[in-house]
Amino acid sequence: MRNMKKVVLLLMIAVTAIATAAAQTTKLHRLFEDYQQEYQQLFPLDATFAGDHRYDDQLPDDISAPFLAQEHSFYEKYLQALHTIQRSSLNTADRISYDVLQEMLETGLEKKDLRLEYMPVNQFTSLPALMGQLGTGTSAQPFNTVKDYDNWLKRLTAFVPWIDTCIANFNKGIQTGLVLPKILVIKTIPQMTALAATDTAKNVFYQPLKHLPDSFATADKQRISQAYQQVLAQQLLPAFKRLADYLQNTYLPAATDSAGLSAVPGGAAIYRYYIRFHATTDESPESIYQTGLREVARITQRMEALKVQTGFKGTLQEFFHYLRTDPKFTPFTTPEQVLDAYRRIYEKIKPHLPALFELYPKTPFEIRRFEAFREASQAGPAYVVGSADATRPGVFYVPVPDATKVNVTFYGLEVNFIHEAIPGHHFQISLQQENKSLPAFRRQPAFKGFMEGWALYCESLGPLLGCYTDPYQQMGALNNEMHRAIRLVVDVGIHTGKMTREQAIAYMMAHEPVSESIAIAEIERYMAFPAQALTYKIGELKIQALRKKYERQLGPAFNLRSFHTALLQQGDMPLNVLESYLDEWAAGQTKKH
Repeated sequence: MRNMKKVVLLLMIAVTAIATAAAQTTKLHRLFEDYQQEYQQLFPLDATFAGDHRYDDQLPDDISAPFLAQEHSFYEKYLQALHTIQRSSLNTADRISYDVLQEMLETGLEKKDLRLEYMPVNQFTSLPALMGQLGTGTSAQPFNTVKDYDNWLKRLTAFVPWIDTCIANFNKGIQTGLVLPKILVIKTIPQMTALAATDTAKNVFYQPLKHLPDSFATADKQRISQAYQQVLAQQLLPAFKRLADYLQNTYLPAATDSAGLSAVPGGAAIYRYYIRFHATTDESPESIYQTGLREVARITQRMEALKVQTGFKGTLQEFFHYLRTDPKFTPFTTPEQVLDAYRRIYEKIKPHLPALFELYPKTPFEIRRFEAFREASQAGPAYVVGSADATRPGVFYVPVPDATKVNVTFYGLEVNFIHEAIPGHHFQISLQQENKSLPAFRRQPAFKGFMEGWALYCESLGPLLGCYTDPYQQMGALNNEMHRAIRLVVDVGIHTGKMTREQAIAYMMAHEPVSESIAIAEIERYMAFPAQALTYKIGELKIQALRKKYERQLGPAFNLRSFHTALLQQGDMPLNVLESYLDEWAAGQTKKH
């Protein structure tokens, strides 16, 4: 009888636990949905880029004090709600999504007192430039219906107050010493001047009027055209001119001569925030810097060994020059030959994929040449994601402004394809977008440390994919890896005051085969976009370290295909969340064997 009571009690406890877990799961999923809906409304531009077009007519003044207070309250509300849920009662997938949301909310709250809104525009990241991109009619903002045109007009009108807030915030930055480097301001002024141009043939904001669909009624065409001309001529373009004139006459003289954040008040805290935001790590800048130095030294040794393997007798710098300039490394004469070379790489890789991967995206994949209007400004191939419903393909775009200058070694064609296309970005991003088991807020990649880390990790799979079979393609792979390792040194160097802009440029040119113009553009990107460039190597090193950890831990039970499945099936996530999740995965692999 006593045993029977004990069994009944245990059953009651189990039933209660199951019911509690189910209630907590339901509560969590409702919170995810509420968060996503409110987020899309609060950040309508993000909604547009995610394919949610309910708010295409809206544009909040997101650098104004009222909006920043609203944003902070939003993060606080959802973090408090998240903490009412018993994380321990959730399954693996829901625990990951819980941790992902918690990281997003905590990072959003962390920036409150950093005054990032005092530096709202530079030549690499700015809402004005993004609005120009949307205004071309070839980006995420749709221009298919009359309502689409009306939406864009309302969004343009709402953008004018943003520019005035931008100028006011820049003034606050001047008063507090939180200002941009002069060189970035100098590069930004021509962008704003171009966006202010009154020449209808040159200004991107007139593009939609040149492509009004034939299906529109004549009356609609006339109304839209008149309204656009009025808003552009009387509101938007004058606002851009105000910003360009302000940057030239007021802000530039007040800007700093230094290169990095260490020169401004609170710069150290701002840089640590950006490291966490972009790379999802709490590793110190000094630790990252030392890792970079070690990686540069290691890769240099491998480059020296490859140089010897080819029989080249000169120095490494002379070898770089040889690889850049010898005609045999630039064999192409037509753009189609370049595209065919990438198609052959794809065919070479295909037979090897099943040995490494169990998951394949449904989204189709294509190789295309960049459109003429974008080609000249592209430094190299790039991946453009397909649609979440897999109806629009993911595209590996290749710029070929001059086929005779495409070098097969710097940077290697094979390694570029593996990183940007398959199995790099195309596999990871498409699988995440297609994964309906993920909550909606997690179907778009959000963590560069994971996304770029995965793509750089994939480069190391080249030999297993039938690539890097000659030393020159191996050299191309090392060049790519070296470029990412150098970033750990120069990004930290610039923003902690270890390096000036000129020292960073010289360091880059001493350790990889880049021209001075490329090195300058790269270093200025790191000045404008603190810590973003750290994500590639930090993410790749974490994935490599975890793989080695589980290879040691599991021994013969370790399976590379299963490891890759685990990496891809739960979407991207912060690197600390990734390690916790994969530790759990590895424990499960041990039980199977």
